Amino acid sequence: MPTLSPLYTLDNCRPAYQLDWSLSVFWHQRSSSADWLNPLQAVTEQDGVRVLEHRFVEEKMSQFLVSTKPEVTPHALVRSVKGRLQYLVRGERPKAFQRNYCLRSIGSVTREDVENYVRGQPGHHPMADPRVQAIFERNQICNPDVDLSRPRQGDHAIYWYNLHVVMVHADRFREVREERIAARRGMIIGASKKQGYLLSGGGIVSDHVHLTLGGVPNQSPGEIAVRFMNNLAYCDGMKPVFQFRYYVGTFGEYDLGAIPRP
Repeated sequence: MPTLSPLYTLDNCRPAYQLDWSLSVFWHQRSSSADWLNPLQAVTEQDGVRVLEHRFVEEKMSQFLVSTKPEVTPHALVRSVKGRLQYLVRGERPKAFQRNYCLRSIGSVTREDVENYVRGQPGHHPMADPRVQAIFERNQICNPDVDLSRPRQGDHAIYWYNLHVVMVHADRFREVREERIAARRGMIIGASKKQGYLLSGGGIVSDHVHLTLGGVPNQSPGEIAVRFMNNLAYCDGMKPVFQFRYYVGTFGEYDLGAIPRP
């Protein structure tokens, strides 16, 4: 059976995004200065990684506030900051860093706010016909057993990788047939299980879809978004149901206002 080519790719989709992270790395021995910060900011930009702020939290712990582009995986983010910083301090600290690190996704609002917003989508976009409204009410996704506040453990890492993904129908086409809505719901749940995502919620309404999930760190936010778009296109007979654009944003227990400034 021939492999179907994806309709949606990172190259042909135009994203809107807000991807912010708190990264903590641990020194073997702290650098005697932070004169490396400006050079680090300049070189990580080449990787789609923007180092916004840095502070020493403890004697051997650096905390960075970082933003990224959608094509950057969490693994690549960490490699960029640690690898390029190691190069900058190599003369003073040939082996500057311990292998462990902590990466936390953050957003403009908290996890609770985002998940409540997504779960309330049918109420935000009510249908005039109560029978149609009932279709959407019973096809929402709410997984109370998925707790995105809990950290996940990786190789040498503790991380939180929580994403809010939004996909909008092309031409704002409205789908109200229950068999199609239920099929989409099933495809979202099945694709999440296959990829190892922690799907906490799905707000499915007539012309767009919201998802909240914990991602896997070797996949970028953009890759995760287009994977869902292609799975849902397959569900609809490989038709370009969605616009060639998407929104993806990070969120967590803390919002940007709660991050201490240096």
